[in-house]
Amino acid sequence: MDSIALAYWKRPEVAFTVNYGQAAAEAEIAAAGQVASLLSIRQEIISVDCSSLGSGHMAGTDALDLAPAPEWWPFRNQLLLTLVGMRAVAIGVTELMVGSVASDEVHADGRLSFFNSIDCLMHMQEGGIRVTAPAIGLTTSALIKISGIPQSVLAWAHSCHIGNLACGVCRGCVKHYEVTSELTGDAY
Repeated sequence: MDSIALAYWKRPEVAFTVNYGQAAAEAEIAAAGQVASLLSIRQEIISVDCSSLGSGHMAGTDALDLAPAPEWWPFRNQLLLTLVGMRAVAIGVTELMVGSVASDEVHADGRLSFFNSIDCLMHMQEGGIRVTAPAIGLTTSALIKISGIPQSVLAWAHSCHIGNLACGVCRGCVKHYEVTSELTGDAY
């Protein structure tokens, strides 16, 4: 929901979708592709199987003892930004916008301090890519309202952490249900 709302709000030229071996990759790629097509945004798909390095719901394994949440994947945002940055610098992209929101602060790599640090790290390297998180201080509901995204586009969002079909119980599905309930009164 967060990435789709951000894409609708900011209308980037390119949307990157990464299949890093997460359990819901197929559904995420399909959803991102549909939204990119609706918004006339070029989609770049990057596939690098890192499933043997993941943990928790997104990897289909038990979470590590130090995981702050069941879906935690070690260094996930750092990995994704590195992979996307490798492609972005090759095609001349100068800014990577990440759809993180306030509730992502449960993860160290979902906090403003992480994004400020990785922005400095990537900007000092060839290509001078900037990393921004325009919605980092917003709730998902506030981001959706600001973006103006219609429900017909937002409905393509796939939020489940566990698989390609919504499980209805993981933190991603629960968040999706709560946000749609808050915004529409008709949760799904």
